[in-house]
Amino acid sequence: MSTKKRGHREDSIYKDGDRWRGAISLGYGPTGERVRKKVSGRTRAEVVEKVRKIREGIAKGLPVPDDKITVGAFLDRWLSTLPGHVADSTLDDYEDTVRLHLKPGLGRHRLTALTVAHVDALWQAKRATHKPNSVRIMRAVLRKALGQAEREGLVARNVAALSLPPRITTDEGRTLTVEQSHQLLDAVAGHRMGVLVLLSLVFGLRRGEALGLMWSGFDPEGGTLRVTHAVKRVKNRTLGTGRKTRLVVSELKTRKSRRTLCLTPELVDALRRHRSAYSRERLQAGQEWVEHGLIFPTAFGKPSDPDTFSHLFSRLARKAGLGHWHPHELRHSGASLMLAQGTPLHVVSDVLGHASITITKDVYGHLMEGDKRAAAEAISGALLGRPVPLAPGLAPTDTGETG
Repeated sequence: MSTKKRGHREDSIYKDGDRWRGAISLGYGPTGERVRKKVSGRTRAEVVEKVRKIREGIAKGLPVPDDKITVGAFLDRWLSTLPGHVADSTLDDYEDTVRLHLKPGLGRHRLTALTVAHVDALWQAKRATHKPNSVRIMRAVLRKALGQAEREGLVARNVAALSLPPRITTDEGRTLTVEQSHQLLDAVAGHRMGVLVLLSLVFGLRRGEALGLMWSGFDPEGGTLRVTHAVKRVKNRTLGTGRKTRLVVSELKTRKSRRTLCLTPELVDALRRHRSAYSRERLQAGQEWVEHGLIFPTAFGKPSDPDTFSHLFSRLARKAGLGHWHPHELRHSGASLMLAQGTPLHVVSDVLGHASITITKDVYGHLMEGDKRAAAEAISGALLGRPVPLAPGLAPTDTGETG
């Protein structure tokens, strides 16, 4: 019986003991060696199907799947492609999430063998020791990384996207009352960072945003202040400096976070007084001054360290008799005070620089209970004939009916 000799570019399927194996010919490597992709299975049909899928992917221009690469190795490769495409602070966060959570939990799995069950098990374990929002961040980073693997054809689906997201419960946190706010502002009046505390409270600024405010964004005639930059501490990627981190002043990433604040005459006056004190500090520093254009720099013009400001603010809060407070609680307090004064939710969202009004509602929706109750009272009165309580000083509306 004659047998047909297999060509150099043809695939082979054969039985090896109790397993079936397939060898897919991929041509020759750069040094002339023959390149093959091998697969195996319990039955011949299983191997035939694996060979078919790989050939189908190659025909579509997809790379040959690497069954040996681990999740950890892929995550390292993914991180190496990000410099220049994401902000340094974002890259720092990704690296920390991969190093502390994703690689220890999933790194040893083969990338092509990673399942939704593996990922869900990690989230369940993390929920026992971490806040839901921290688990949400872990899932988001893994989802982004596996999205790249899916685009490259290394995996058939993004199992992180299919995993169960953590349930986020709103932490109402602490907010300053109006009386406590007056108490705090009285205590910081005259301090070189007092106006920063004032603006952070009035507009709910993030710590880094407040420290990144620029004089170029202040328009006293128009009564506006633009929020365009933030001060952040990031890992130092410059070799030979001896320092692990460095301060950077970076432009805010999203259109919503870059925003213009409307100043009252009182706030304009406060910033003008602060600019006079700023100018005196600059003259006193002389040649040691390093100009960055910041409204709230150090005494020598350099960016203020966000952590240093947090410690300073805690001391100022204690001095005011309020105990320990964090600058982020100024943001929460500012939002609460705006809503308490009847500011519409969409306006509060714009002032805070939230990406969407949904975020504002999720975080601060519980503060609108009074508005929702008033709305229920109004519609109930209109439909059921129940009288609606009048605001103080208002007379009943004339209905035009006569007795």
